[in-house]
Amino acid sequence: MSRRYDTRTTTFSPEGRLFQVEYAMEAISNAGSALGVLAKDGVVLAAEKKITSKLLDTTAVGVRREKMYKLDDHVACAVAGITADANILINSCRLAAQQYTFQYQEPIPVEQLVKLLCDQKQGYTQYGGLRPFGVSLLYAGWDAINGFQLYQSNPSGNYDGWKATSIGAHHSAAENILKQDYTDDIVLEDAVKLVIKVLSKTMDSTTLTTDKVELATITRDEADGGRVVYTVFEDVKLQPLLDAVNAEKAKADAEEA
Repeated sequence: MSRRYDTRTTTFSPEGRLFQVEYAMEAISNAGSALGVLAKDGVVLAAEKKITSKLLDTTAVGVRREKMYKLDDHVACAVAGITADANILINSCRLAAQQYTFQYQEPIPVEQLVKLLCDQKQGYTQYGGLRPFGVSLLYAGWDAINGFQLYQSNPSGNYDGWKATSIGAHHSAAENILKQDYTDDIVLEDAVKLVIKVLSKTMDSTTLTTDKVELATITRDEADGGRVVYTVFEDVKLQPLLDAVNAEKAKADAEEA
């Protein structure tokens, strides 16, 4: 039945479904996972890197930052799905943020930036000759209106605010762990440990390494007038955190055996 209605994004099935949008969401479910956690003093984004090879030039931009992107000084995102599609959306986000800053002389509110991008994504589900963007994004940011925020958007153009969420492969298993371990008063340090723990239990790899994991945070530097700081964890800073989780996992496996 679906084959009669899945050739165009503008054709509804008798059940009221848009199959091309659903197929785009299915493509994301097979991509590398990404997750975000909202803490009292910041936001944490983490993602599983799929491009791993000893022959890769890790200093190249597309390899060094496969899943994490800075959209503006106060907003960053993690992506899951088709990276080429994500590049188009990220460029649109950056342009919209700079246009807002140029016009109003202040940073764009995080939710307004998310809504602008989701309007673009929704348009690609409504007009003939276009296909939905095969990518979901997690947005982390801070503004003076709502403080620290975490949003998720999907190919349909919908977006939601979250305390903790996951996209990509094994997102259901990741969300189950987040439901059990997340608390409203969690601080950034514990949030970092939580996202690494979730990745260790949901990734296909038996051990976590720096060439398979990306991690970034959005915080504020109170000593510098509350300036928003986007920090990507380099190998030197990330490796001890991964080693601690790997050791804890090995210990738990040994006790079960």
